[in-house]
Amino acid sequence: MKPILLALTLSAAFSLQPALAQDGPTLFKSKPCGACHSIDTKLVGPALKEVAAKNAGVAGAQELLAKHIKEGTQGNWGPMPMPANPVTDEEAKILAAWVLTLK
Repeated sequence: MKPILLALTLSAAFSLQPALAQDGPTLFKSKPCGACHSIDTKLVGPALKEVAAKNAGVAGAQELLAKHIKEGTQGNWGPMPMPANPVTDEEAKILAAWVLTLK
C-alpha cells in the first residue's frame, strides 16, 4: 500500500510542475517585479525579454535567475541594485522559468 501512495503523491507533484510554470505572468503581476521591470521595455531594470536573451542557452540560468530574484543582485545590468524580493524558492523558480521563455 505504501509504494502505491508514494507513487500517487509523486505523480501528483510532477503533474503540477507544468501548470505552475504557466503561472509566471500571474505571479509577476502579483509581486513588486513590475515596479522596475516590464516585458518589452527597460524601466529601472532591464526588460524581461533582454534578461531572457542574455541567458538563452546558458547552463544553470534558471537557478541563477531564481537566486537573483529571491536574494537580489548588483552589477549585472549596471550600477542599480536589484533588491531581494518577497518570493518563496518555488515562486522564484517559476518566475525564472517564465522569464526564460520570453522572446
